[in-house]
Amino acid sequence: MTPTLFALTGFVAWTLALLVLMEALRALLVTTRQVRADGFDPANATLSPFMQRLARAHANCLEGLPIFGGLMVIALITGQSNLTDPLAPALLAARVVQSAIHLASVSATAISWRFAAFAVQLAIGVYWAARLLLA
Repeated sequence: MTPTLFALTGFVAWTLALLVLMEALRALLVTTRQVRADGFDPANATLSPFMQRLARAHANCLEGLPIFGGLMVIALITGQSNLTDPLAPALLAARVVQSAIHLASVSATAISWRFAAFAVQLAIGVYWAARLLLA
């Protein structure tokens, strides 16, 4: 498996893991009758701060997947993963770090670190897009 394919699969799996965690916690809340089955909104706004951060971390992954995943898919289907392979693991790591920080805290320091992790992904994405367009 190429680094690009691994990172793409990892990105999808991480997004899925956040969804599974969110739905498991929601199921627990329903089965313990803390929340009615129809008592959820997409942002978990009526739930705990952690659940709200979890919903936002998952949404962040869904927002980034078409962009960063799309660039990796383009590289893979055009046989140019040599352009994305070197930084693909860093992109995946930055995504996981961003989500983990999001889940852990909303302090000013955490928000700064979370933005830094996103900035890494953004820089990699811009670099990949430029390289793929010029190839």
